[in-house]
Amino acid sequence: MDAFKKLKKILLGSALKDDQLSNEKLSKLWGLPIMASDAVSSVAYAVEEILMALVPALGILAVNYVGFVSVPIILLLLILVFSYSQIINHYPNGGGAYVVSKENFGKKSSLLAATCLIIDYIMTVAVSVSSSTAAILAVYPALEPYRIIISLVCVGIITLINLRGIGESSKVFGIPTYAFIFSMIALIVTGFIRVFNHSLAPITYTPDQIANISQSTMTNMSLVLFLCAFSSGCSALTGVEAVSNAIPSFKEPCQKTAKQVLFMLGGIIIFIFGGTSFLATALKVVPVSDKTVLAQMATAIFGNGIMFYVLQFTTSLILLLAANTSYSGLPILLSILAKDRYMPRQFAQRGTKLSFSNGIVFIFIVSSLLLIAFNADTHKLIPFYSVGVFVSFTISQFGMFVKWMRSKEPGWQYKSLINGFGALVTFIGSIVVFTTKFTHGAWALLIVTPILMWFMSQTHKHYFKFLKGISILGYNYQYKPSTSTDTFPCIVLINKMNRAALKTFDYANKITSNVTVLHISVSSTETERLKKQWQDLGIEVPLTVVYTPYRDIITPIEDFISEKEAELKDGENLTVVLTRISGNGWKDEIYHNQTTFFIEQQLRKHENVATILVPYFYNKPKSSAQVTK
Repeated sequence: MDAFKKLKKILLGSALKDDQLSNEKLSKLWGLPIMASDAVSSVAYAVEEILMALVPALGILAVNYVGFVSVPIILLLLILVFSYSQIINHYPNGGGAYVVSKENFGKKSSLLAATCLIIDYIMTVAVSVSSSTAAILAVYPALEPYRIIISLVCVGIITLINLRGIGESSKVFGIPTYAFIFSMIALIVTGFIRVFNHSLAPITYTPDQIANISQSTMTNMSLVLFLCAFSSGCSALTGVEAVSNAIPSFKEPCQKTAKQVLFMLGGIIIFIFGGTSFLATALKVVPVSDKTVLAQMATAIFGNGIMFYVLQFTTSLILLLAANTSYSGLPILLSILAKDRYMPRQFAQRGTKLSFSNGIVFIFIVSSLLLIAFNADTHKLIPFYSVGVFVSFTISQFGMFVKWMRSKEPGWQYKSLINGFGALVTFIGSIVVFTTKFTHGAWALLIVTPILMWFMSQTHKHYFKFLKGISILGYNYQYKPSTSTDTFPCIVLINKMNRAALKTFDYANKITSNVTVLHISVSSTETERLKKQWQDLGIEVPLTVVYTPYRDIITPIEDFISEKEAELKDGENLTVVLTRISGNGWKDEIYHNQTTFFIEQQLRKHENVATILVPYFYNKPKSSAQVTK
């Protein structure tokens, strides 16, 4: 365990105190690239996605219709930016579509929104990392046998940097993101100048390249073709929702900072997406097998000079960094779900560096499993991508529409009109995206989504049953002083006041008259509440409180026990009594007992310390006490 602590400190750095949380908040300068990495990486290839949908039907004529598809996408982006700015105003604790649907629709819709966001965040990591790996293999084909290993190393590095805290990760990931943004700005500005001074000629293709482009079978765009191209181009919108999910991560005033970042992000997306759409039309560019659309545009505008290679390098890097948006948004969403008791409560706890480290590790585990299962193949993973975010768009838009219709606050007419239109458009987009990707694997979402919703629902039921079973409300507890003639030292660990804690204390109080009740305080509010409850119950054994500013309870427990162990006389032993929750089989190992397990493991190395586990069965409560809040 000591070796593990040393390794942890080397990898993550020194722990941060609770009062240092404000220093870990994101400013506008560093919050923008953290939230923009997914969005701008999607924007870079949105035009290519549009052309990929149009070219098979329209052939070389597809370039004439890029603008017709791009303009509605930009209008939808403006609607989403407006909607999410209102969500930031009204829901300052983050959670985005989840909290909107919870307030306006209820449990089932909120769980659907949360599920879609979780799936989309996880797929963002898997797709981004696999795309980055593909870019590496394109340069070094000999590394193909190590595709999965390279992907796992990449996601591991991103995870490690995020575990080191928001402050460090924002700078590490922010600089490359800014480099890509400025490279794209340089491309667009240079391209515009050359277009207007007539020095930029359309791209010419070889006969072989032309032969590989489908010959036009249509002379005009149909509605179905437009919808397919529109849904493909809407990849430019992924990542917009991240800001509203991560409001608590921003510096105070967090809502104002979050809105400013959202508006800046919207402006960057419009500029890059609109600019590349215009240049794609001017250059008459179409997708070819050996070069991306963006690479073709860069060659035409910059030639083979240094800016071409800078753009290619930063583009490859942004593909990898796009995964970082998930590490900013998903852990906060999981923490909100945990506080609402839809996810294991461990997700609500901050780690060594004040980040929601359990959520970060969760992303690493699940995305790594996906990369292994799908051989880090982007084409196999892409059918699951963007469906979830469109559904969450629709739910949040319709939720805000319902909110305006109910509240009738000033301006509700135009607000409801905007959100109603946005809900309609994103709903159509959701259907189109899902149906076009259905046979390619999106059908699996019909299985995964209900399972994840069921898990969250079962988690909520479990916690309701558990809290009802351990609540002291309506419980007539009678303290009885110890009558034991034994005086061996015994330490009882108590976190919160409940029936399980009282049973553990009563057991210790019966076997010895020398009991120390130890509470490790990670929250002054909860500690004061425990002190008052302890006093109200008339328990004569004093409550010993040890404050820890680092949210690590195992180290101060061991330090306290080590001091008591050093005071033992020859032949004496120290007994530590812990609570073990029982009553629901495997669920107890998921939702409870992890802290007890780690404490017990740590205390095993103490020669003169014995550990006793007192089980508490909560599945048959003696009264119908209400759940403690």
